[in-house]
Amino acid sequence: MKNKVYEFLNNNNISYEVTDHAPVYTMEEMQAEGLDKIGKICKNLFIRDQKGKKHFLITADNDTRINLKEIGAKLDAGKVSFASAERLEKYLGVTAGCVSPLGILNDENHEVTVVLDKKLENCEKLGVHPNEHDATVWLSFSQIKDIISSQGNELIVLDFEH
Repeated sequence: MKNKVYEFLNNNNISYEVTDHAPVYTMEEMQAEGLDKIGKICKNLFIRDQKGKKHFLITADNDTRINLKEIGAKLDAGKVSFASAERLEKYLGVTAGCVSPLGILNDENHEVTVVLDKKLENCEKLGVHPNEHDATVWLSFSQIKDIISSQGNELIVLDFEH
């Protein structure tokens, strides 16, 4: 899967760096690998509305507090909850622990809305998984935004703190 990500980045002349590391599943494990010393590591959540018709991929600053009740209201989606592993595989083609905005490359029907944390807007070095958990790809906020837009998915930049 990560080869597909690297191929996409290379074919679209997107400059990036990669840090290979032991498989990591949590933010704490990423910090233990020292990734937070290289750049800003992001947390990623895959959620759905109560009816299971709308799906959202949230990429946020590690320090951003995510309140699902507030998010549902801000996204005009009503009550939201975490999506199942089956939905994660179906819509983003990844497994738990590998959620990343780059999963959008697998969303051929553009069904997932991507929500980016406004707090990340000026970051030049954001760390996200290349759809596998044994590497981190470093991209700028604007590069991630451009990748999502190029795929045709709806994109929302949201201020989670206001």
